[in-house]
Amino acid sequence: MNLSVRLPHHFGRKALAAAVALGFVVFGAAPTLRADRYEACQHRIAKADHRLHEAIEHHGYRSEAAERARHNLHEAREHCWSSYHRWWDEDEHRWHTERDWRDEDHEHYRDR
Repeated sequence: MNLSVRLPHHFGRKALAAAVALGFVVFGAAPTLRADRYEACQHRIAKADHRLHEAIEHHGYRSEAAERARHNLHEAREHCWSSYHRWWDEDEHRWHTERDWRDEDHEHYRDR
């Protein structure tokens, strides 16, 4: 007794086409999602870096506002590092793949 079901010939082609389309959607979107995440990290760090510059300029290098901004910049870098093992250097406009940032950042403002 043969219990196999014969499907119409065109059904196999449609199933194959659907599988290929699904593969493009799933695997084709992966690099885009990663780029979006990196961009979000870059934006977060750039924003924190800008706020540190502003705090130093308006309140002084060792002010409470600058220390808070420096802490927020550290947190943004830490987040990107723990998520992607890279962090954005806003001053050099490049990604670092080593955890080599300095918490005493922007010391060139110290003499102002």
